[in-house]
Amino acid sequence: MSSDVTFSDKVFAATLLKLLPSWVTPNHITTFRFFTIPFVIFFLIIEVYEIAIPLFIISALSDALDGAKARTQDQITDWGKLYDPVADKLLIGSTAAIIVSNFVSPALAFVIIALEMLIVGTALYQKRFLGTEIEAKWAGKIKMIAQSFGLGLLMLYIVWPAPELYVLSLGCLYASVFFAILSVLVYKTI
Repeated sequence: MSSDVTFSDKVFAATLLKLLPSWVTPNHITTFRFFTIPFVIFFLIIEVYEIAIPLFIISALSDALDGAKARTQDQITDWGKLYDPVADKLLIGSTAAIIVSNFVSPALAFVIIALEMLIVGTALYQKRFLGTEIEAKWAGKIKMIAQSFGLGLLMLYIVWPAPELYVLSLGCLYASVFFAILSVLVYKTI
């Protein structure tokens, strides 16, 4: 078991990961996330939130599952290090472009997407030109959790317009912006 195993990794290993067949690797889960993203986008565009919301939740949850499986079962690969964050950025960026720009503010959607692109650009630059790998640290993980909850709550608000959902969504989205900036400037993580 990797030394970077988190408490949530242990929880997933003791629960949801036991439901997966043993032949499923973290890279399979990341590939699954890539496969779900076009469907999430499609159902958001045509405003069928009853399908988009569960698909988004499953896709976002797959991020936690692939990382937990990789760390708890020593299945970390170079492919996963590169493509797991790309899948995350595609899921978050495309969802933000559609729903944040339409239901909150195009400016906030732009900031979320720009920060995601900056994070990927920083990681690629450091890997290519400095030879260092950027790993996900706590600030980047909190950012992804805040983004996922913020976007999920915003979708719920669209279906069920309770003001509390909107306020919670905004709180999560603004927190995700804070942690994105923190991860780039201070911790240089993805």
